[in-house]
Amino acid sequence: MMNVLGIETSCDETSVAVINNGKLSSNIIASQDFHKDFGGVVPELSSRAHLQLIVPLLKQAIAEAELNLKDIDVISATAGPGLIGALLVGLTFAKGLSLSIGKPFIPVNHIEGHIYSGFLMDDKPEFPYLCLVVSGGHTLLLYVESDVKFYKLGTTIDDAAGEAFDKVSKMIGLGYPGGPLIQKNAEIGDENKIDFPIAKLKTDYDFSFSGVKTSVLRYIEKTYNNQPVPKEDLQDIAASFQKSVIGALVKNVEKALQNYKVKSISVVGGVAANKYLGEKLKTISKKYNKKLIIPGIQFCGDNAAMIAYRGSKLYEQGLRYELTYNAFPRFHSEFIATEMNI
Repeated sequence: MMNVLGIETSCDETSVAVINNGKLSSNIIASQDFHKDFGGVVPELSSRAHLQLIVPLLKQAIAEAELNLKDIDVISATAGPGLIGALLVGLTFAKGLSLSIGKPFIPVNHIEGHIYSGFLMDDKPEFPYLCLVVSGGHTLLLYVESDVKFYKLGTTIDDAAGEAFDKVSKMIGLGYPGGPLIQKNAEIGDENKIDFPIAKLKTDYDFSFSGVKTSVLRYIEKTYNNQPVPKEDLQDIAASFQKSVIGALVKNVEKALQNYKVKSISVVGGVAANKYLGEKLKTISKKYNKKLIIPGIQFCGDNAAMIAYRGSKLYEQGLRYELTYNAFPRFHSEFIATEMNI
């Protein structure tokens, strides 16, 4: 039996979780909602909030798991990518904890945490599977072969899908965070009212969302002459924009299903909570007779459960790390290949 502690502080959620022998015992998440007042995450304020929250959340997570700190066998924490100041809070705290109680320290790539977050569900992905990572900072399409091997098929060449949602939401006057607000308005809008484009790229599985973002801006400038968008039109713009972005994501997933032999599909990251995306992927999964895994909403956004799970798997694979391991703001992984031949 192994108790793994996970700590996540990559952006504006402070989270601490415990996995006991492969099963989630606690997953405490504190969201920094005050960033809404600034129209986006303020890095310095995020770091300060993590400092204030991390000790109380640790105590709460340990208590909910019905353990003592001495019962923890492995300590894992997000090392990156993310806001460097925020990352350093959680990573440094985890290192100190590791040193003080004499237990192994495992740094975790935040995106790898998302990739394997489907395994937190009762119905889990089956290897090999396609994984679509869609969040505010990243959009990736991956072929996942095992617990420690995955390969990049495609990525965004500009904005991430979640980033495009945030920017367009602010552009049309809905505010931040954009994902839930766009989805809410799109539900009562006409998705066929405006024909926003889906980018056509030379590469097979890459994405581009700057074009549709610019198209929304041009539409607003032309239609409303730089005046605020009327409330009655917001829903149609939101629905048409959402259709374009989700259409691009689903198109590449279907293309990959036609070219790679996989057993299941998993969609992860904050945008995985989008109902419209879920519906479209369900249609595709049924068409190709593949199991679709979408993590529960608490596992779509940033959370420590996925960090604890990923840390446990890295530890089981025999990987060990020094306390000198540094935080990194940009995405990288020793397991990602730019090309694959199957």
